[in-house]
Amino acid sequence: MKKFYYFSEKSLNFLEIKHFKEKAIAVFIASVLLFSSILFGMFYLISNLSSNDDYLQSLKKENQLLKDKFLTLSNQYVRLESELNTLTGISNDLRLAVNLTPVSVEERKLGIGGNNQISKLYEDLGSDISDAIDIADKVLRKFEFEKVQYEEISSKLKMNNNLFESIPAIVPTEGRFSSESFGMRLHPILRINKMHNGIDIINDVGTIVKATGKGKVIFVGIKGGYGLTVEIDHGFGYQTIYAHLSTVSVREGQTVNRNQSIAKSGNSGLSSGPHLHYEVLHNGQNLNPSEFFFDEYNYFESNLSN
Repeated sequence: MKKFYYFSEKSLNFLEIKHFKEKAIAVFIASVLLFSSILFGMFYLISNLSSNDDYLQSLKKENQLLKDKFLTLSNQYVRLESELNTLTGISNDLRLAVNLTPVSVEERKLGIGGNNQISKLYEDLGSDISDAIDIADKVLRKFEFEKVQYEEISSKLKMNNNLFESIPAIVPTEGRFSSESFGMRLHPILRINKMHNGIDIINDVGTIVKATGKGKVIFVGIKGGYGLTVEIDHGFGYQTIYAHLSTVSVREGQTVNRNQSIAKSGNSGLSSGPHLHYEVLHNGQNLNPSEFFFDEYNYFESNLSN
C-alpha cells in the first residue's frame, strides 16, 4: 500500500501518516455534511424570506380591500346621517301634531352627546378610518336619540287617541237647551238664586240619553234632588252626570263608549218638568257643558240604534 508522509518542523524529519485513508474519508464526509448544511440553510433562509414577502404582500392587499370597504361603509353612514337630519324636521312636526313641544337645537345636542374618545382609539389606523369610526358613532347616537323621540310621540299619540275617545264631545240627548243656563240662576222650584252646575235639555220622558264619551260608569241610582242619576268617569280628570232620568240601561263598573245609549230622560227628583240635567266636570270643577258640544259632530246624525 502506498504510504503518505508529512514534514514535521518539530523533529525536522518526514513522518508517515498512519491510517491516512480512513482519515481522508472522515474529513471528506465531514466536509460534505458541512457544505450540505450550509447549502440547505441558505436555501431555507432564501425560501422563507421569499415566502414572508408574499405573505406581507397578501396582507397589504387584504388590508387595502378592508380599508376600501370600510370607507364605503363610512360613506353610507354619511348618507344615513343626512337622512336622519331630515327625520329630525319630521319629528318636530309630529311632536307639534300630537301637542308636544318641539326639541330645541340645544336639547338635541345635549341628548345626542358624544366625545372623541372612540375615534382616538383608532388614530393609529389612519385619519380616514378614525373619521369613519367617528361618523358611525355619531350616527348611532343620533339614531338612538330619534328612536326615543318617536317612542315619546307614539306614546303621546296613543294617549291622545284615548283622550279623544273619552272626552265629552256630543250633546247627550235631543231637545232644546240654552248655554246660558249654566251658572247662577233663580231656581225654578226653590225660587232662590242658586248655582246651576250644568244645563237642562228639555224633551219628553223616554228620550234616549247617550254617553258623551268613552268611560266607566261609577254611579247609578237616586241622588237627592237629581233623582235617578248616572255618573261616568272618562279618565283624564273628566266626569259627566246625567240626572232626572226615568230608566237606566247600564250598571256600575260597566265601560261605555261615546254615543252608546245609557238611559232615558225623565222627571225624577226635584224637577219642574221632563228634561235631562247634564254636567261636565274636570278635576272636580264644573264646566259649561255647551263648550263641549262640538259643531262638527252632529248628534242627530249619530247611530240611534245604540
